[in-house]
Amino acid sequence: MPEEAGSRGLAAADRYYEDYGSRVRELKKQGKQIIGYLCALTPVEIIAAAGLVPFRIKGDVNEPITKADTEMETIVCPLVRSWFDMSLKGKYEFLDGIVIPHACDSISTTYNVWKNTLNLPYSHLINMPHSTDGPSLKFYKALLNTFRTSLSKFTGKEISDQSLNQAISLYNQNRAKVRELYELRKASPPLISGAEVAKLLIASVSMPVEEATLLIDSVIKEVKQRGGVLAAKPARIMVVGAEVDDVTFIDLIEDSGAWVVADDLCPGAREFFDDADVTADPIEGIAERYLRKIKCGRTFREKKGDYDDYLEERFGHIGRFIKDFKVDGVVLYIYKYCDPYGFDVPAMKSYIESVGAPVLYLEDEYSMSTIGRLRTRIQAFLEVLGSK
Repeated sequence: MPEEAGSRGLAAADRYYEDYGSRVRELKKQGKQIIGYLCALTPVEIIAAAGLVPFRIKGDVNEPITKADTEMETIVCPLVRSWFDMSLKGKYEFLDGIVIPHACDSISTTYNVWKNTLNLPYSHLINMPHSTDGPSLKFYKALLNTFRTSLSKFTGKEISDQSLNQAISLYNQNRAKVRELYELRKASPPLISGAEVAKLLIASVSMPVEEATLLIDSVIKEVKQRGGVLAAKPARIMVVGAEVDDVTFIDLIEDSGAWVVADDLCPGAREFFDDADVTADPIEGIAERYLRKIKCGRTFREKKGDYDDYLEERFGHIGRFIKDFKVDGVVLYIYKYCDPYGFDVPAMKSYIESVGAPVLYLEDEYSMSTIGRLRTRIQAFLEVLGSK
């Protein structure tokens, strides 16, 4: 493992964020096989247990989407199109394969485009169900075992229960470190900025999990040593949305005069706050985590009780973050054409306001071209918060 990942944490995170993929390029030269994946719903434990290195594909808000639009419909989520665009332009030339879960229509229905265009040695679609009931969980376990068998054939080596449980433990240790990191955001002012956290977490999904855990731990130690060096700001903001894999939006909020102290994002709290249980059948613990524990807008949860009970079941975790992190206002940051989160906005906004937090809803196109418009609306929202 490079020394940099275990020391000078913030500087190392910044480097891995700016030169995204640099660590796996080094590992590729050492003979490791790299498997790219989309979305937090990819069961990375199975990939790691196969002796492969999971690598999260990301986009670039500074890069105009050009090549992807020759292969994908322009009504596909702009984030997915940016991921694909960067892949076509050779950003991820080191990949040996790609894994795509049935997260949303923009991701799952473009699988064949990814597979046939990139033509990598390995590709797999995990047709994850949208319901969380018993039959869905049983079906999902079967899909994960099929994925396990597929990876075994690719590597020529069986994936044992022992290796799966070891991978589960490593990822649970990683998630525990992220939860420890988030505790530093509860102080007033927070001990670490939202932009620093975002860079660190984005960088962490571009390297092996053991190295990511050491990197996060080194940042925690560094931040504790520097003490309360961040200036006081009048508002504490929580950002809620799908995936934010670029720090620009978080920077925009903090440059406008607020701290981003909490989130329900990927990479972020949604992805790192729930562990996979170590069970006799490791696939069962993995299936339970990804299908039932991750609170994603793409997953259907059957209504139980009255409407308020339903909202609490869907969004109660957001309410707890608002309380625990003393959030003054919430920004709903939704990408254009993101149906799962777009359809959730009315109910989510209603719930958040019911627990006493003002809400700003923004729809964006994953592009630097929208920054001016976003800045104006964020500044206006912060002025409203300041007047209360």
